[in-house]
Amino acid sequence: MATEKATDAQRAEVIEKYSVFTTAEKWCIIAMVSYAAWFSTLSSFIYYPVIHELSQVFSVSVNKINLTVTSYMAVATIAPTLVGDAADVLGRRPVYMIALSLYIGANMAIVLANEYSALLGLRVLQALAISGTFSIAYGVITDVASPAERGSFVSAVSFAITIAPSIGPILGGGLTYAAGWTWIFWFLCIAAGFCLSMMAFLLPETSRNIVGNGSIRPSKHLRLPIPTLMCHWEDSDVIAEHKWRMPNPLKSLTILIRRDNTIIIIACGILYVVYTCINTSLSVLFIEIYSLNQWEAGLIYLPFGLGGTVSTFISGPLLNNAYRNARTKRGLSTNEAVGDDLDNFPVEKARLSVIWTPMLITTCSTVAFGWVLHYHQHIAIPLFLQFIAGLCMQLDFSIYNTLLVDKNHRTPAAAQASSNIVRCALAAIAVSFLQDMIDALGIGWTFTLMGGLCLIAMVLFLIDYHRGTSWRQRSIVS
Repeated sequence: MATEKATDAQRAEVIEKYSVFTTAEKWCIIAMVSYAAWFSTLSSFIYYPVIHELSQVFSVSVNKINLTVTSYMAVATIAPTLVGDAADVLGRRPVYMIALSLYIGANMAIVLANEYSALLGLRVLQALAISGTFSIAYGVITDVASPAERGSFVSAVSFAITIAPSIGPILGGGLTYAAGWTWIFWFLCIAAGFCLSMMAFLLPETSRNIVGNGSIRPSKHLRLPIPTLMCHWEDSDVIAEHKWRMPNPLKSLTILIRRDNTIIIIACGILYVVYTCINTSLSVLFIEIYSLNQWEAGLIYLPFGLGGTVSTFISGPLLNNAYRNARTKRGLSTNEAVGDDLDNFPVEKARLSVIWTPMLITTCSTVAFGWVLHYHQHIAIPLFLQFIAGLCMQLDFSIYNTLLVDKNHRTPAAAQASSNIVRCALAAIAVSFLQDMIDALGIGWTFTLMGGLCLIAMVLFLIDYHRGTSWRQRSIVS
């Protein structure tokens, strides 16, 4: 009897846990989905160094090759809406398998392409296949990480996505110089194949709509080939009874109807405009002002990426401590393994309480960066300011992404897809006018304007800090 009672108590404890996966298993899962998310941004930035060479290979103008860049960005804006709700409904594992397989096929086909029309079409397929992996990654975080420990995992995914603009051009230039432009796509093919192999053998199904906290036995097609690996339902007789429905690509758009979602998504979109404009203008401005060659111009992206790397080690503990303090103030348990009732918990105050200092430093460093370049100061100064801006912007994005999945914990992948639509659309518009702004206003005043945009984003976050919880709760009731 004593043994049976102990077993019942242990089962009750498992049920109460937000996730039954161990800490090591969680990090293994997040590492894999971060790796997959990396390709969504890398595929764009690794391509830039070969634009001129591709125009010669395919005997077309540079403007036509630029069209393959524009088409990639356009599809990457919309594609996450197609896979976001699908991953929430069908499961994370099958959507990853399909996306990565299509992506590998597209890269192999680009290597073999000998006509411009084929290159254009395959770039569209490449974007369609891979650009949604980042939104699924945030869904996986919501599956396995309780709100109290979520900050560290969000930082890992955010870092994987935002490090690509720094590494991509250097990697693309190096591969082209050493082995030719086709090796850019062979590299993507091989790296993605390795990711697909890992996921096939190591990524369990995590969707809470299907396996709950991981203790419910999934259908056979969602299980790992090694039965005992990351298996926490071997003694459970409960099999997932999941009501299948057709994925709704418009689900992401309905998320924008909620005021509390709209206001922070616009704030992130504005901040992403500044982030994109800095990255877009870097090589052009530094080549012009400091007379750098193409290889040196690629290296100037490193401080920005290094700042983002450092922020990864800061944002996780920062977010987790802030959340823990918010729970303590309300007399709630500090046990990270147990999830909160996020519908009735003020996640806006818990997350945004740590965003003000990074946002302020982001604003100041952006303005200072512009004026340092305007007056042609020593190159070490703008590189240092890049590092500071990269660090603080990455902190801003990590805080925002954590808040967004907390607000939409039932449909996190679809929420990230809706955010992607707004930020990519705003960034595309801003970049199209960037050079005209620099020509008309000058470097200093252009980046002062960017600093003003950061302040607008900060005000929008402040509004959500004070009103977001009540708006969110009203929408849930209605």
